[in-house]
Amino acid sequence: MRPPASKSRRGPGGTIFWDLLTFEKLMTNQVIHLIYWAGLGVIALVAFGMVGAAVGVALREESWIGVILAVPVLVAGLLVVAALVLLWRSFCELYVALFRLSDDLHALRDAADAQARPAARPGPPQA
Repeated sequence: MRPPASKSRRGPGGTIFWDLLTFEKLMTNQVIHLIYWAGLGVIALVAFGMVGAAVGVALREESWIGVILAVPVLVAGLLVVAALVLLWRSFCELYVALFRLSDDLHALRDAADAQARPAARPGPPQA
């Protein structure tokens, strides 16, 4: 379902508004990038929390045992953060791939509809 020709020529915002109302063009590809960077920000906060926890463990104890305990906390925390980054990236790539697949299917459907329409053949000239 496309907008009428008169509405699409009204201005640059006319087709964008129509596409948003009819879901002809999906915004999800652009939004998923924002969600990805927001998720990385949250993961960075978790990483800072893990480093802070390791430093807190080291400072709380007054002997070398605190430092010895802080090292595994720091290593485990950084491994968890690395796993979270990889997992978050894979989820976001999955969503992008699914929505690109949807765009490709929409283009294939448009191409199939264009082929199915009979071409207007010129008939013999009428007298």
